[in-house]
Amino acid sequence: MRLITLLFSLLILISCKQEKQNAVSMREDVTVLASDDFMGRETGTEGELKAAEYIASRFEDLGVQPKGSDGYFQNFNFRNSSNPHEQAQITDSVGDGLITGRNVVAFIDNEAKNTVVIGAHYDHLGMGGIGSLHREGAAIHNGADDNASGVAVMLDLARRLSGMENASNFLFIAFSGEEMGLLGSAYWVKNPTVDIEAVNYMINLDMVGRMNDEKTIAVHGVGTSPVFKQTLFANNTMDLTIVENESGKGPSDYTSFYIVDIPVLHFFTGQHEDYHKPSDDADKLNYNGMKLVSNYIYSIIQDLDDDGELAFRKTKDESTEVPAFKVALGVVPDYLFTGEGMRIDGVSDDKPAQKAGLQKGDVVKKLDTISVTDMMSYMKALATYENGQKCMVTVEREGEMLEVEVEF
Repeated sequence: MRLITLLFSLLILISCKQEKQNAVSMREDVTVLASDDFMGRETGTEGELKAAEYIASRFEDLGVQPKGSDGYFQNFNFRNSSNPHEQAQITDSVGDGLITGRNVVAFIDNEAKNTVVIGAHYDHLGMGGIGSLHREGAAIHNGADDNASGVAVMLDLARRLSGMENASNFLFIAFSGEEMGLLGSAYWVKNPTVDIEAVNYMINLDMVGRMNDEKTIAVHGVGTSPVFKQTLFANNTMDLTIVENESGKGPSDYTSFYIVDIPVLHFFTGQHEDYHKPSDDADKLNYNGMKLVSNYIYSIIQDLDDDGELAFRKTKDESTEVPAFKVALGVVPDYLFTGEGMRIDGVSDDKPAQKAGLQKGDVVKKLDTISVTDMMSYMKALATYENGQKCMVTVEREGEMLEVEVEF
């Protein structure tokens, strides 16, 4: 009998080892989702449907049950806008001119009172168009970091949480329509496929594939529950540099949950020169960094698992403080920079900054006599200029102060 038991245990061990060896890696998920086969995963296209099928098949392989309105899928209709200043609008009507998007929804049912939502948008810009920063004509925007990286980490968390004993249920949502105005997440919140009153908090993953050498990660929504700040820092056992933001509102799907009074945490490893360009490809991602992100979020989830229902707290709406601009410098700010000033993370072609000789890594210290100490002071200073004006920009470059003249 002991021999039979030993053989049975050995077979289970071998099976588990084979399963781990055959597990799909985050690199493999990104490579598939960011391949040319999906043509940039624009909402309402064949490429989006192919990506949705792939994500659904991954959930099925992981043993995570479907929880959409039609198996793993939840379709929604919307009317697109040709005006770059107007967002697409979701509609319940049926007719000509409507486009269908598709969320992919899966569930781990632990028969618990509370449910944790873990989400990441999977749509991108297709061949470019509105939102693209590419100026050389139509090209496939594969969106490896934006946001195949977030989907891959979400799937990794689904793998790790599946089959475990937890005091929470877990709902995984791959949103579509994010690039067109948070359409998929807004639709799910209004048409939830689980009891939305049971949703305890929401974790959002958007562009988590480019962790820098300082291991910096931005976490938004820290102020939406009193327990978040302590939990974030208590679980930082991997020496991450955490840039925290209190607000529950921002340009990603967590906003849809915050506005219905659900605590949110949004994870982001920063913008880069390939953002919204065809060059955002799978070979440029930091996959070891993505493992750190997954490990960190997994630790946070486990820490919060026995906390019961989290208290929700409203936060200051920082978007209302952003001034209106008449000019642009033509740079990508480094949103993860924690020093004094505004560090440039990328310079756009044929814009004032490039023409003046500003470079990636320069830290803007002054616009004329106006001091720049952070992003907000930079934006307020920039808002004082108009087209045709000139400005002396003071930057720190490799420890030296330089002044360059910029014409807007």
